[in-house]
Amino acid sequence: MAGDTMIQRLEMKVLIDNVAEGSLVGEWGLSIMIDADDMRILLDTGASGLFAQNADCLNIDLESVDIGVLSHAHYDHSDGLDTFFSLNNHAPFLIREGTCENCFGIRDGKLHYIGIQTGVLKKHESRIQYVRGIHEIEDGIWLVPHRRADYSAIALHNDLYTVHCGERHPDSFAHEQSLVIETKHGLVVFNSCSHTGMTNILADIHDMLGRSDVCAYVGGLHLYKMTDGELDALCEEIRHTPIQHIFTGHCTGDHAFQFLKEKLGDRIEQFSSGYRYCFDELNCHDY
Repeated sequence: MAGDTMIQRLEMKVLIDNVAEGSLVGEWGLSIMIDADDMRILLDTGASGLFAQNADCLNIDLESVDIGVLSHAHYDHSDGLDTFFSLNNHAPFLIREGTCENCFGIRDGKLHYIGIQTGVLKKHESRIQYVRGIHEIEDGIWLVPHRRADYSAIALHNDLYTVHCGERHPDSFAHEQSLVIETKHGLVVFNSCSHTGMTNILADIHDMLGRSDVCAYVGGLHLYKMTDGELDALCEEIRHTPIQHIFTGHCTGDHAFQFLKEKLGDRIEQFSSGYRYCFDELNCHDY
């Protein structure tokens, strides 16, 4: 299911991440600016308006954004929406159909709200576009959901829930989506937290797009609860994929990143606020 026209120039700039250097700021959140030929895409808005402060420091005009994408319905990716809409008066924000303000985690043994700020979806309903299935933004750019609903075991392991009519359920991650962009080197996948697991997400993309030529993967990997044995098994799985580069940060976890770095070497890199990468320069040597 390849697009008729692949993206010739693809560049990302991390507007905010947990880690920051110099004059930039960091927070527990993620926001990435993506330039795909003439289209400017904002993926997520971090946990506050600080992503916009960093954008200003980086001389990035948020008014120039053509389209926004919400990777999933957690506060650390969506609570800058108010700020974005105040600075950009035209770009729609694409959100997975069925997304609600109903995501919870467990903190100190108690259910704790971690979803989109209450009232934001209603407040900005004229700017929000709900998408379903495989949504083609334009040739070579897709939003891809999960291929199945039963990720309950993963949700329970990570203490992630949704609440409907007062009843708690394991999160199905129906609000999560991957941004997939076709380049001359293959597919680049952006999935900000990878809650269901990186290899499951690659399987989703293979099953739904019919593509397995993923050359790069960008996003947090949500590995901080994994044992070294589980991390070692993940490394072995990654070695058997065509992925040449993994760019990660946010929720991966320091220990997990160092473990993967020792096993995968130059195949994995950590990003931070202000990090830039042009995928035209992707090293295409075989691993």
